[in-house]
Amino acid sequence: MKITILGSGNVGSALASRLTAIGHEVVTTSTATGPDRTAAQAAQADVVILAVPFAAVGALDARVKTALSGKIVVDATNPLAPDFMSLTVGHTVSGGEQVAASLPGAHVVKAFNTVFAALLGEDGGGRFLPVTGDDETAKKTVLDLGAQLGFDAVDAGPLSNARYTEPAVELLIQLAYGRGLGDRVAFTLTRA
Repeated sequence: MKITILGSGNVGSALASRLTAIGHEVVTTSTATGPDRTAAQAAQADVVILAVPFAAVGALDARVKTALSGKIVVDATNPLAPDFMSLTVGHTVSGGEQVAASLPGAHVVKAFNTVFAALLGEDGGGRFLPVTGDDETAKKTVLDLGAQLGFDAVDAGPLSNARYTEPAVELLIQLAYGRGLGDRVAFTLTRA
């Protein structure tokens, strides 16, 4: 599968490394790539992963947003405050829903936002990966990608349920950095 990752930081590079290792054709972009080239790479992709800061999504160039129309777009962002210790949205809307609103025509699926970059760069080890989205075909594609990466990828319902997955990652941040447990903490889902 052809995958373009917007963002070459910790999350983008970890996902690029793992997705390439399991056989996908992956291209990453950064701010230096430029909007024309980024739009061209997005247009050629089967799946586009947003691995940029949440605020950067709204600031995407119009050419890039146009290229994302009709694409499966994986929102791996979280609406974190500048100090990373709280969320900027929640309860009545999620960052995922705001991303979808800013990318008309894109099939936005929220995933990979509940796993720290340190763990995205290795086999998922059965760690819980909730996946939310309104387009069932797009969501199935992302669920399959998550499973290929070794995660326990679970259909967590519509995109509006990102209102629950985004606060979950804030809990992980509080445990990892606020309580000193480090960036190798993750959720698992136990089925009784």
